[in-house]
Amino acid sequence: MIGLIISLIVIGLIAGAIARLVVPGKQDLSIPMTILIGIIGSFIGGFLGYLIFHKDSHNGFFQPSGIIGSIIGAIIVLLIWLKVGGRSSLRS
Repeated sequence: MIGLIISLIVIGLIAGAIARLVVPGKQDLSIPMTILIGIIGSFIGGFLGYLIFHKDSHNGFFQPSGIIGSIIGAIIVLLIWLKVGGRSSLRS
């Protein structure tokens, strides 16, 4: 169980950091927020992968296709976060 939590944090950090590098513009996000965006993106990427390919992770937790899906999901989450959360920062 601890290994799964550590794996989620590490993959979340990697996916969130890559998403922040890919999305243009300045993002005022902390490291924990980057990890959270990566973790949420992992779940969204996994869900979208299941909807498209109708396959589960029978071959294990750590797969290259899962990391790519995590990055794509993190990019989607980051774009939504910037769109929704960016409005309040523009007013101040």
